[in-house]
Order: sequence, then structure tokens, then C-alpha cells
Amino acid sequence: MSFLPMLHSVSYSGSWGQAALPVEQFIDKAAELGFSGVMLMAKRPHLSALDWDAKARAQLRKQLDQRRIENICIAGYNNFTADLEHGEVPHREIQMHYVTELARLASDLGGGLVRIFTGYESLAAPYYAQWKLVVDALKESARRASEFGVTLGVQNHHDIAAGYESLHDLIRAVNEPNCKAMFDAWAPALHGADLVAAARKLAPVTIQTTVANYQRRHRYHYNPALVNYSEQMPYIQAVPIEEGFIDYTQFLTTLAAGGFQGAVAYEMCSPLLEGGSVEVLDKYAGLFLEFLDRLGSDLGSRRACNQPSMRNLNV
Repeated sequence: MSFLPMLHSVSYSGSWGQAALPVEQFIDKAAELGFSGVMLMAKRPHLSALDWDAKARAQLRKQLDQRRIENICIAGYNNFTADLEHGEVPHREIQMHYVTELARLASDLGGGLVRIFTGYESLAAPYYAQWKLVVDALKESARRASEFGVTLGVQNHHDIAAGYESLHDLIRAVNEPNCKAMFDAWAPALHGADLVAAARKLAPVTIQTTVANYQRRHRYHYNPALVNYSEQMPYIQAVPIEEGFIDYTQFLTTLAAGGFQGAVAYEMCSPLLEGGSVEVLDKYAGLFLEFLDRLGSDLGSRRACNQPSMRNLNV
């Protein structure tokens, strides 16, 4: 089997001081590196709906076609629980309108998928009230996105439904055919969850996954009165795909065994170990492609050699 490789434009956005490319140059870069899909950051400096009119979208779609970019995902940046302290401001309506416009943007570019988030937990309302707010907003957003033939992929990076069991519950609660999980290993790995169990549970409802890998760096605070250090929460250092603590071979193999057939997107969304030059970004992206090709070939070889069904493998 083969995994569909995708590159997230946030990697070349300059957001963490790394090299920055305009979205058109990013598309050329992704194609030259060998990616067949792109995830396009739906905010400035890349693909803000405010800046891309019908003519500009048509030109970008032409470029995507010429570059043979077959898989397109629009990466939204919403927060359905924003500013609960001020109920008179229609934030949920604003957020749903944003998601709807992203669905229109995806359709205009020939894509059918929009990545969205849930919400950051707020002290202004009980957790269950925020859960219900997110479910209701997702349900209405999905119905509006369906008018454009677009599916919403809910990424597990915000507080509400960050745990993998909760994300599964959320997708069930929304219960819309075009609202799926965009389940990543990063969050459950940091939570200390069982990645195999998580991948098995989420595989049937996952439409895409995004990967990046990290090493932990321990931090300490010196207390001169005690002539000693107290340990702090470690920070997470981005490293090449096979050098971090997240076992993506195991994670992706388990997803595939559960029926996952979506794209695997690579993102460089924090400072990299070797810096942020174009050369480093290209190197990390290339290493990801090599890893994904190797993994796909290994899984294909297992099946060709009449190995047991992937559903029965102890992965």
C-alpha cells in the first residue's frame, strides 16, 4: 500500500522565524520536493479568504493543476469557545461563517477537505456547556460545508476533546457524514496515552493525519537558598521524523490496519533543531517523504507475501 503525502504550508510561513515563501512559491516547492498534496494555511501570510478573490483563486487552482497537486486541504484556525466572557458578541456565528468561507475556498481550489479545531477551554463556562457549544457549532458548520461538497476534519489540538476517547465521542455526537476526525499522534503522545489503542479507536473515523516529531528537553529552575534545582515541565524540540519519541511506524501502521486511507501531512510548526533555513526545511520534508515511501513499501510487501491481515497484526 502507499500513503498519500501532503506538505503543510505553515512550514514555510515564517511563523516561527523560519524561511518564508509566498503560497504560490510554496506550491512550487512542494511539487519539486515530490509531494502530491498540500495543506494550505487559511490565514495571512498565505491563504486568507480576505485576500483571495475569484480571479486569484482560479489562477491558484490552475497552478495546482499544472503542478499535479491532487490532494488539497485548507487549514482553518478557528476557536469555537472564544470570548465566552462577552455573550453579546456573536462569536459562534463569526466562527461558523469563517468555516463556511473556508469550505467555499476549498471548493474553488478543487479540494474537498477543511481542517478545523474545537476550542480552548475557558473559565467563563462549565466544561459541558463548552462541549455542547462545540458540538452544535460543528454540526451546523458541517451542514453548511456540505453545500460545497466539503468535509470538515477536526484536529485534536485544542482543549475540548483533546483526549482521543473524547475526540471519538465528539465525532459521534456531531453525527454528520462530512464531519470526521483529523487525528494526530502528537497530542496523545504528549498525554502519555497508548498510541496503538488510540489509533485503533480513531482509524475508522479519521480522514487525514498530520505528523511532526519531537524530542523532550528537560528544564530546571535554580533555587539559590537550597543550592539546588527543581525540575520544570520539559519543552518539546522539533526534530526529523524518525528521531523523535513518537513512533510513527507503529501509529500509521495501526491506522492503516483500521481502514485509514487518507493523506498524511507533514508540518514544521515550531523551531527546528537545525534552524529554519530553506535548506533545513527542505531536508526535513525530504526525510519525511523517504520515511513514508519506505513504510508504504514495507506494508505492501507484507500483504504481497500473504502475511496475516493487517487487522490481525500485533502492532
